[in-house]
Amino acid sequence: MQHPSPRKPRILVVANQKGGVGKTTTAINLGTALAAVGQPTLVIDIDPQGNASTGLGVHRQERKLTTYDVLTGAAKLDEAIVPTRIPGLKLVPATVDLSGAELELIDMPRRNYVLKDALDEYSVHGEFSYILIDCPPSLTLLTLNAMAAADAVMVPLQCEFFALEGLSQLLKTIELVRDRLNPDLEIQGIVLTMFDKRNKLSDQVAADVRQNMGDKVYSTVIPRNVRISEAPSHGVPALVYDLRCPGSQAYIKLAGEVIQRERLRAVA
Repeated sequence: MQHPSPRKPRILVVANQKGGVGKTTTAINLGTALAAVGQPTLVIDIDPQGNASTGLGVHRQERKLTTYDVLTGAAKLDEAIVPTRIPGLKLVPATVDLSGAELELIDMPRRNYVLKDALDEYSVHGEFSYILIDCPPSLTLLTLNAMAAADAVMVPLQCEFFALEGLSQLLKTIELVRDRLNPDLEIQGIVLTMFDKRNKLSDQVAADVRQNMGDKVYSTVIPRNVRISEAPSHGVPALVYDLRCPGSQAYIKLAGEVIQRERLRAVA
């Protein structure tokens, strides 16, 4: 009797070449929200700062095997996966060692596809519905590896004056990756972050982005919220730190939108 093969996880890169836009915050809180609604999720921290690892409460001394070990061939992906305190959410952590991986990747024959190869080998296990990759805020070999491995890109976009300029640069990068590395790469969606309803500029930026990008922009906006900012210092996502705060509620709604978009894509 043949058993159906497990569904391949949907791999989403959370990326923006601009720092401070809520990228890591989105990765860990969206991952938590997806896991909470029964979608087992893996977060891969591919940023040498390791903020996603810290924000999920995995202390540096607990990061025995990391993304660095996976990219350099010292460990398989499944060996580097660690649990978090959130049921259904696991992590491949990162440390500052990862900043040295780029030099080691340069001489590898498939240097842009090392993460993809590791994921292809692992994803047959069918353990996760989603894999979220948290990238550094720059176009590096690490970011290229993430985009080459991904099905789609999720773009956190801060509601500030230079948002559209940064978005245009990222869209050019995505197009470049499509042309040279991953022709199937899509934009899953653009999520507006740090929205301040008291600030007319936030409304104007949101309107401009929606006018330019249409339905690629999620309906859910992530508000500027002090509880979201406080949560990482406690080593937990905002949804664990304060489930009822506006930021946590927004990420729950965003998870619903992500799942709905994936369902529509699957039947299209």
